[in-house]
Amino acid sequence: MRSLRAALERCGAVVETATDPARIAQADRLMLAGQGAAGAAMAALADHGLDRALIDAAGRGIPILGVCVGLQILFDDSDEDEARCLGLIPGRVRLLQGAQRLPHLGWNDVDPVGQHALNDCLPLVAYFAHSFAVEATVASVIGVTRVDDSSFASVVAHGNVAGAQFHPERSAEAGRTLLRSFLAWDGD
Repeated sequence: MRSLRAALERCGAVVETATDPARIAQADRLMLAGQGAAGAAMAALADHGLDRALIDAAGRGIPILGVCVGLQILFDDSDEDEARCLGLIPGRVRLLQGAQRLPHLGWNDVDPVGQHALNDCLPLVAYFAHSFAVEATVASVIGVTRVDDSSFASVVAHGNVAGAQFHPERSAEAGRTLLRSFLAWDGD
């Protein structure tokens, strides 16, 4: 959280960490940082009523960006912990297939797929740390990463909800480029 906050502030954002649904309801954009496992992340959101607040914000058209596990819990379900997630982007999260080692750690290319305001900064090289990856509809995938014998959706967008599997806060200038794109994005 601290490094993501610092990266956003370096991009000129005024950042507030919100743990109250009322504060989330007042936000003009939201970032969902994830850490740990999908089931634990969803339980923490539910315990504070933040799951409903995020769903409501998405319904109002507020731009939302999920990062790492934050991206994964934007989807319908996760094989990790058999978690029911937020359901803001159609698809499921599954164990990353084709990677020689899990967790997948390190720097990889992120290549654009199609046209989207959030993939104008692609291609870029970003830092990854994950064992699960999303199975998104083709229409939702706006960035892809190849690792070993597979590829996976590394940047997705569905309406005003988007996410990155990599860590922009740990990806130097390339990551800040994505964060600046998110800060400028109106959700369309």
